[in-house]
Amino acid sequence: MTESSTKIHNKNDKKRSLSKINNEEEESNDKTLISNTTITTSTAPTPITEDGQMPQKKFYRSRAHCNPLSHNNSFDYPRNPDRIDWSIDHYPNFVPTTTNTTTTTTTTTTDGDGDDNDDESTLVVPTVLDIGCGFGGLTIALSTLLPHETILGLEIRAKVTEYVRLRILACRTEDPGHYENCSVMRSNTMKFMPNLFHRGSLEKIFLCFPDPHFKKKNHPRRIVSERLLSEYAYFLKPNTGRLYTITDVEDLHKWHLEKCRPHPMFRELTEEECAKDPCVKAMYGETEEGKKVERAGAKKY
Repeated sequence: MTESSTKIHNKNDKKRSLSKINNEEEESNDKTLISNTTITTSTAPTPITEDGQMPQKKFYRSRAHCNPLSHNNSFDYPRNPDRIDWSIDHYPNFVPTTTNTTTTTTTTTTDGDGDDNDDESTLVVPTVLDIGCGFGGLTIALSTLLPHETILGLEIRAKVTEYVRLRILACRTEDPGHYENCSVMRSNTMKFMPNLFHRGSLEKIFLCFPDPHFKKKNHPRRIVSERLLSEYAYFLKPNTGRLYTITDVEDLHKWHLEKCRPHPMFRELTEEECAKDPCVKAMYGETEEGKKVERAGAKKY
C-alpha cells in the first residue's frame, strides 16, 4: 500500500513539474512577443556618428578589395559634368580664388521661338582627385597642403566613403574656416569620370596603393591601363597636370612603369622634379596604407 501510494505521488510530481515548465515557456514566449513588439514600434536608432563628430574606424570597416567591373547600378551620376553643382554638397563654404578652382561653362537653352541662347556661369569644381582615397588621410592632408585647390576623394566602398565624409565634417567643426576645400564622393572611377569632370579641368590625380589584382584574369580591373591612362590625360590640364602613383607591390610598380612610360601623353618626372614637389612626400607618408607599410618596414615604389 505504501509502495503504490509512493508511485502515484511521484507521477503527480512529474505532472506538476511538466505543467510548470510549460507555463514558464508560455510566459517566456509572451515576454519575447512583448519585447519584439516593443522593438518594432520603437523609434529609429540613432546613427553611430553624428555629423561633426570624429568617426571611429571600427564601425566603418569594409572589405579591402572590390570588383570595379560589377555592381555599378547602385551609383548616382549625372548625364554630363554640367549637371552637377559641386558647391552644394561638397564645397558649400569654399571661397574660390582666381587661380584655378573655378571654371566657366556654357549652357545652351532654347527659347520658344527656337533660338539658342548661351549663358556663361562660373562654378567651383574639383581640381585634384585622390582616387581610391580609403579612409581619407591623403585627401585631408592635401587640403592644407594645397589650400587654393579643391580636393575630391573618390572611393567605391560605401561605408568607407561615409567615414571620410564624417571625418571631413569633424575636421571642419574642430578647425573652423579650414578643410572647406576637400570632400569625398562614392563613385567608380573606371566607369563614370566622363560624367563628372570636364576636359583639362584637373591639376593632379593620385593613385595611392591601389588594389594589385594579382591574378592575370583580374588585370583588367587594375586602375592603370592604356585606356584609363588616356582618360586621365584627357582630364588633366595640358603640360601642367600630373599623375601620381605609389604602391608597396613591386610587380604592380613594374606594371605602372610598363604602361606609363610608352604612353604618348605622359613623361616620367626626374628625381629633381619629384624632390621639389611637396605632394610626393605627402603621398609617401599621409595615407593610412602608407603608414601601415612604414610600420611593417616594407618598401614603397
